[in-house]
Amino acid sequence: MKFGGTSVADLERIRAAALKVRREVEAGHEVAVVVSAMSGRTNELVAAVREAAKPPGADHPGFYDAREYDAVVASGEQVTSGLMALVLQEMGVPARSWQGWQVPVRTSAAHGAARIEAIETEALERKFAEGLHAVIAGFQGLAPDDRIATLGRGGSDTTAVAFAAALKAERCDIYTDVDGVYTTDPRIHRRARKLSKIAYEEMLELASLGAKVLQVRSVELAMRHNVRLMVRSSFSDEPGTLVCSEEEIMESQVVTGVAYSRDEAKVTLAKVADRPGVAAAIFGPLAEAGINVDMIVQNVSEEGRTDMTFSVPVDDLPRAEATLTAARGDGRLDYAELIADPDVAKVSVVGIGMRSHAGVAQKMFGALAAENVNIKVITTSEIKVSVLVERKYMELAVQALHDVFGLESG
Repeated sequence: MKFGGTSVADLERIRAAALKVRREVEAGHEVAVVVSAMSGRTNELVAAVREAAKPPGADHPGFYDAREYDAVVASGEQVTSGLMALVLQEMGVPARSWQGWQVPVRTSAAHGAARIEAIETEALERKFAEGLHAVIAGFQGLAPDDRIATLGRGGSDTTAVAFAAALKAERCDIYTDVDGVYTTDPRIHRRARKLSKIAYEEMLELASLGAKVLQVRSVELAMRHNVRLMVRSSFSDEPGTLVCSEEEIMESQVVTGVAYSRDEAKVTLAKVADRPGVAAAIFGPLAEAGINVDMIVQNVSEEGRTDMTFSVPVDDLPRAEATLTAARGDGRLDYAELIADPDVAKVSVVGIGMRSHAGVAQKMFGALAAENVNIKVITTSEIKVSVLVERKYMELAVQALHDVFGLESG
């Protein structure tokens, strides 16, 4: 059972979460609980680190030791795990807290963005045998230098899935502030429907395309180890959404959900020299600058020239422009003009049923045309079709696609 920051934001919410844990214990389960830091606490700790590392009179922190950053930031989960164990004990549930280094959770050496490499469960399982349930601090482990390492974005979800795999758990319940996975964002479409089941591949696509219910890393890990995930609300007892293998889903919808991302920008390099290696000359420098490129379309323009269009996160647009301008200036890249459009959004339809049904793209494009929504870029995969549209039409596009694929009815 994993509880996120909003689910453990204060002692009242920790007690409410502990009641859910006690219910599972009373049902006869051995329970491992993974907790995040209290809502907002990690941001406070990061701000404290940055302030401590700031030279007198400076606006920004200088270089700081990532190992000490991890030592500070990991303390948020340490506090929550101790409080949860205390509350469970008070409720009559035998429990103890575990920090990442105590288990231990072995990680890579990348402090601040480490990856879990192994979980040594022997000590944990001995305590289970003694009747003690585990409350585990998420987001952290032990690096090869025997220092605390944090796992970066989505680290507590990843911790929970990794423990579920290591302990061969029946299920991994992710408790959050929503009660499941919906066909689209209910704030965008009032007839969005909660799904009872969704395949790993679909959840992975939705998570990578902007759905914020689960982190991509945790879904990848669950799919790799076949860990069944249940997305549930911390604030109600409503049934959630099971993320599972495709084989568990009797009859797949052609389209399962509609995802969107507002945080997109479009870049076009006009009249790029059309020669072998030109794509590497464009995307190599962007990769070196740590800029993630998503949708890519190449159009033949004048003889010997081509137009290259792609999307990047809108916050990375200034760096992308500067990187490409520099590559042009030093002769690595030859293009006539760089055209940037920061006012676009990505809208995608996802469904494993697409593998066996033709005509999804045609139906999608027809629905958008009927609403006069112009498509700027298209990309497809086996179970996804994504388009880039003007940001002001994003909500209209989501609503139109949700309706045309009949997602309000199961």
